Amino acid sequence: MTTQRHLAAIMACDVVGYSRLTERDERGTLERLKIYRKDLLEPLVSEHQGRIVKLTGDGMLCEFGSVVNAVTSAMAIQQALAEHEAETPKEERIRFRIGVNLGDVVCEEDGDLYGDGVNIAARLESIADPGTVVVSGTAYDHLQGKLDCGFTPLGELRLKNIERPVRAYRVETDASASVAAPPPLPEKPSIAVLPFTNMSGDPDQEYFADGLVEDIITGLSRVNSFFVIARNSSFTYKGRAVDLRQVGRELGVRYVLEGSIRRAGSRVRISGQLVDAISGHHVWVDRFEGDVSDIFDLQDKVTESVVGAVEPSIRLEEIKQARMKPTDYISAYDLYLRALPRFYSMTREGFADVRRLTNEALSIDPGFNLAKALGAYIRSLSVSQCWHEPDDIRVAGRMAREVLAEARDDPTSLRFAAQVIAYSAKDYEMALGTIERSLLLNPNSAQGHTGSGWVNAHSSRPLVAIEHFHRAMRLSPVDPEKGIALSGIGMSYLMLERYEEALAWGERALHEMPNYGSSHRVVIMALVKLNRLDEAQAAARRLMEAFPTYTLTLQRQINPWLDKVFAERYVESLGISGVPE
Repeated sequence: MTTQRHLAAIMACDVVGYSRLTERDERGTLERLKIYRKDLLEPLVSEHQGRIVKLTGDGMLCEFGSVVNAVTSAMAIQQALAEHEAETPKEERIRFRIGVNLGDVVCEEDGDLYGDGVNIAARLESIADPGTVVVSGTAYDHLQGKLDCGFTPLGELRLKNIERPVRAYRVETDASASVAAPPPLPEKPSIAVLPFTNMSGDPDQEYFADGLVEDIITGLSRVNSFFVIARNSSFTYKGRAVDLRQVGRELGVRYVLEGSIRRAGSRVRISGQLVDAISGHHVWVDRFEGDVSDIFDLQDKVTESVVGAVEPSIRLEEIKQARMKPTDYISAYDLYLRALPRFYSMTREGFADVRRLTNEALSIDPGFNLAKALGAYIRSLSVSQCWHEPDDIRVAGRMAREVLAEARDDPTSLRFAAQVIAYSAKDYEMALGTIERSLLLNPNSAQGHTGSGWVNAHSSRPLVAIEHFHRAMRLSPVDPEKGIALSGIGMSYLMLERYEEALAWGERALHEMPNYGSSHRVVIMALVKLNRLDEAQAAARRLMEAFPTYTLTLQRQINPWLDKVFAERYVESLGISGVPE
């Protein structure tokens, strides 16, 4: 049998949740899919001068001579299918993922295709959201200005069995926006913990309920066999009446934990219920009571009960790893819990409160490393936001090194310390080792992956950084602080000198978090490098309105980049845009 090589646009298409659909209604699903193939797929492929290479049980592989035709066909398929399935109940809808790649393929005599060109298309299809089209960088490069649609950069992706990273983009159309769904369920048991209701009758106790839930999330996250949604995404549901099945779909998880906390004097009662978000059935309901002095034991009991209900086969040793008693002083822990909501406020006033509250906690327990780590991080981040005090850089570095000397098994403390060591102390080797240990201890931490993204970016590893930022956004898909990760992706593309992509990510970051200084600077440098100077000057004016004390002198002082050439280009671009000396 002879073979031939040629360049082709390959479209891989697959049905989302095929096994689940056939389990619910095998005959009906197969009949509908057969009709769609005959009436939609085959005509739309043929209409755009493509050929179906082969059909699989739940998908197909197609070849086109033009990548424009391939993507046009893919978009038409998604739109037609969305229209036909609009009246079908959501859980019964047939939806496709589609991946398109332009690459070299090997053609056998029987017409079948092989090679990296095919494999990459198939891998891109597997990571596409339901109802969307994802294209490779090679395809994207040939599509510019030829289609009436937008493209969202997904970064350099490491795809299964593909040796090199693959640049990828999601096609943005009205049709894909209307049917795009949250990420598919992970292979691991997946869970989101919603904010517990404060039953104390005292609004001032809200911080206590939220803090305990955050610690429960952290405890579950440290169980390696679980996939746990981050605190920031879970807390977007705070104060809302929600359908737990809808929450599961939006966050891409199987289980949802909700409950209530009542604190009366020194007594605490925690009630919880675990719900299967697919069926809506209760998996576990329980109640725990104790004294405030036993609060860490109560948290452990909730974590153990949830783990045991979801995955009884998980080893006891792994559950024990989730246990953490950060301090022996409940009064110090209470101050730390009060600091957390102020930390998440991302305001100058909030940061000042965190500084004060962590100082008070450390005056009670100087060995409370979690409070010390947060205190160090708030000083380092204050510098980036121009909210700092004169000695913050030095003090942040000192506090972070003290944390590293004492907190080898607390992933949150290590994550805070790693970012400070990279940003303020510029000890990149130590920072990389620290963030790696943090993620080893808690692989489910979205903030840990965001921190790793920034540590790797500062350490001149932009491709690794991009991977971690994307992982963070999967772990926290509706995070109100998503702009921090988006900004990091934009910064990483600046380092790669891919300015169009950097601008796209920077603008998304600004849309998500307009009060985050780094995003302004990403947009400014990208515009300067694209020679769009009028727009760069306008962006610089917006930066200075938001951060009037920011200067080039300050940026030179804090430049956290290992790559000194990039650091110089960064400051130079800001200067060209009009940022004052």
